[in-house]
Amino acid sequence: MNFLEERIIKDGVVREGNVLKVDSFLNHQIDIALLEKMGEEFKKRFAGKEITKILTIEASGIGIACIVARYFGVPVLFAKKTQSLNVDGDKYSTQVYSYTHQHMNNVFVSKKYISPEDKILIIDDFLANGAALLGLTEIVRQAGAQVQGIGIAVEKGFQDGGKIIREKGFQLESIAIIESMDAATGKIEFRK
Repeated sequence: MNFLEERIIKDGVVREGNVLKVDSFLNHQIDIALLEKMGEEFKKRFAGKEITKILTIEASGIGIACIVARYFGVPVLFAKKTQSLNVDGDKYSTQVYSYTHQHMNNVFVSKKYISPEDKILIIDDFLANGAALLGLTEIVRQAGAQVQGIGIAVEKGFQDGGKIIREKGFQLESIAIIESMDAATGKIEFRK
């Protein structure tokens, strides 16, 4: 069992509807020492890949992406979900369905921050159905840049997202892959 799986067993909470709450250490309150280990792990898993930017989607992936970016020595870029007055100019955009929030989001990245020369490592906290990752890969495609890999903290292996992403030919590395979880018992099984 790896460090993230151990932490999920210790502090994760399984809820009805295939929901795993890790908000005490990963996506609400953040354990920086845990994120450091994740950054180091992703650096190992994508060793030898040329990376110019880390891309994530707001909001829960930003913390992880920042630590990973430090290990690669590159900037973090995140797809925004809401238009604001300080976002100007042309953008690459797509629609992404949020499993957690149960609605469609228009997400975008300003064209001035991603170019055809970029070699992108996508980082996010969860992978369930793959909608967020497909949206991010679409933004990279629109920019003419390259996806060098995708790093995920927690993959729900019993849902189709991982299969879909791998079938598209992307190098997908998930630190913890959950095979099953039971809200009644709180039991979580990980892929070996």
